[in-house]
Amino acid sequence: MTTTIGIDLGTTNSCVALVEGGRASVIANAEGERTTPSVVAFGKDGQRLVGTVAMRQAATNPHRTFASVKRHMGTDWRAALDDKRYTAQELSAMILRKLRQDAEAYVGHDIVDAVITVPAYFNDMQRQATKDAGRIAGLNVLRIINEPTAAALAYGLDNGGAQKVMVYDLGGGTFDVSVIEIGDGVIEVLATAGDNHLGGDDFDERIVDYLADGFLREHGVDVRRDPAAHERIREAAATAKKELSSIESTTVNLPFLAQGSTGPLHMETVLTRSAFENMTRDLVERTTGPVHQALSDAGIAASELGQVLLVGGSTRIPAVQAHVRSLTGKEPSSSINPDECVAQGAAIQGDTLSGAKAGLATRGGEILLLDVTPLSLSIETIGGVATRIIERNTTLPARHSQVFTTAAAFQTKVEVHVLQGERPMAADNKTIGNFQLKGIKRAPAGTPQIEVTFDIDANGILKVSAKDLGTNNEQSITITDSERMSDDEIEQAIRDAETYAAADEARRDSFVVREDAQRLLNDAESALNSVGKQLDKEEKKAIKADAAAVRKLLAKKPEKMDDADRNALKAAAEALEQSSAHARKTASSQK
Repeated sequence: MTTTIGIDLGTTNSCVALVEGGRASVIANAEGERTTPSVVAFGKDGQRLVGTVAMRQAATNPHRTFASVKRHMGTDWRAALDDKRYTAQELSAMILRKLRQDAEAYVGHDIVDAVITVPAYFNDMQRQATKDAGRIAGLNVLRIINEPTAAALAYGLDNGGAQKVMVYDLGGGTFDVSVIEIGDGVIEVLATAGDNHLGGDDFDERIVDYLADGFLREHGVDVRRDPAAHERIREAAATAKKELSSIESTTVNLPFLAQGSTGPLHMETVLTRSAFENMTRDLVERTTGPVHQALSDAGIAASELGQVLLVGGSTRIPAVQAHVRSLTGKEPSSSINPDECVAQGAAIQGDTLSGAKAGLATRGGEILLLDVTPLSLSIETIGGVATRIIERNTTLPARHSQVFTTAAAFQTKVEVHVLQGERPMAADNKTIGNFQLKGIKRAPAGTPQIEVTFDIDANGILKVSAKDLGTNNEQSITITDSERMSDDEIEQAIRDAETYAAADEARRDSFVVREDAQRLLNDAESALNSVGKQLDKEEKKAIKADAAAVRKLLAKKPEKMDDADRNALKAAAEALEQSSAHARKTASSQK
């Protein structure tokens, strides 16, 4: 008997679910809780603690306790402990293993297959790191799917007709927003945007600073320098945040928090919802940009949304809910549990992939999940231009090919420079891979035909290949383990694309105009060399004069060209195109 589980591997809490009796059900852990804290700790005797038991001892064992590890996935971060340095994948695997064991205890047999969710804006390296964590935990990861997509999948099975929904997912460490179309058995992501460094942890940190600053003013002691005291305040901040979602004020009471010159010092502070909203107003506002971006990319207005789904525990904050109402003009749905729906959606996708179809009540009997890639993928071409192969928000899996040629005569190899980002120039985007295609047949510039193919699988893992169509030589790489774009860089890439759009377009135009003019100049000079003796004196003189004019204008660096320079080069190229037309045609006919 086989069972496929769905896992929401969260920054703050994780959850596991499976499909039984035609519905996705959350599995309670060994402690009887429906979610498991994403915390790992090591006792002084080397014992590993995961979940609630790890969180409970954090204040007394702060140096050996690790939380919010998800924020380090796909980086070179290490947790140094005793004689070992743990990667984020290894610590995440400990959480995944506990979830797996809790599920096995529930079903009564071994479980291997799983679908694991990630933030929509996780890059290739972070996705691969998540798959690696699953493998370390002994799981066969059938699919990595985006958290908002999983939430829409959980919602879509129970909510009637076709509609477009927005999933606003504010979790412990990340924020995603996706616009998703739900049809008859089809869940299609239209667009996604997000902020990979915005979540409940940031709200907690504002309360921590507020409490610590107040304690410093009152007692002259900065408790942030004491790891144990700092952890106690952090736990109290998280509790206060949750309480302020249902009451207007709460009291943070931490006796014996520090030691002063006259004895023990205690914290007793009243925190109001109003004060909390003031200190976190900018965090809530940071969700505005991604919401507008996702709607714009999807090509719809907020009024066209059938529903807005709130996902992630941080969406319980009243100010967040009010902001969503303001942005969309809609009352968010309360039909799904924000803490559990992602795991439930993953379980549904896992059941579909495994072919079990354990009584799922779908209108079409099948579920088709169509996700997207969050950023554009390009290669660098002549003039430093980033030539798009796959646009952002392209439905996955995706395979796109484009034929290029050589820039110099008699090249026997080309370098394929793979980029990720939204800027038109290669230098402004993120390099995610490099490789060389060798063995190209020697030929004049522009003759070889090099086919470059980008292939992204359903997990968002990219493979790039280049093939010389003349010799059939081929080279490829899988973009899984080279340096990747960080979450901050992704956000900055999109902001830069908007801020510098006009300047970028001008630079791109300069390179395009120059490339066209250079190609025409090469053709004209080649034609003169080939058939010059067949041309009359005046024709040859005109071609040489126009070629000289183009050559002079090309001497100016592209980044220093303005509109007048570009227009002058265009005019000179047009003149050369006319004067050399007969010569180029004659040369072409004699080849």
